[in-house]
Amino acid sequence: MAREWTDDRLDALKEKVDIGFKHVDQRFDQMDKRFERIETMQRTINQGLIGLAGVMVTGFIALATLIVATQI
Repeated sequence: MAREWTDDRLDALKEKVDIGFKHVDQRFDQMDKRFERIETMQRTINQGLIGLAGVMVTGFIALATLIVATQI
């Protein structure tokens, strides 16, 4: 037997839907925080790699300078 959609039933449904969306919003907030941590970690890794590359280039230049200096 089909039940009528009374105002009370519609209000109850609306309330359940609103609660469900609040939970979804909370989950998205958690995901946003996780992505922020990942972005921070990526930035740190990139800065470390740039620093390491700089040190390596400096080392190669120093070695090349020593090789040239010893041949003079």
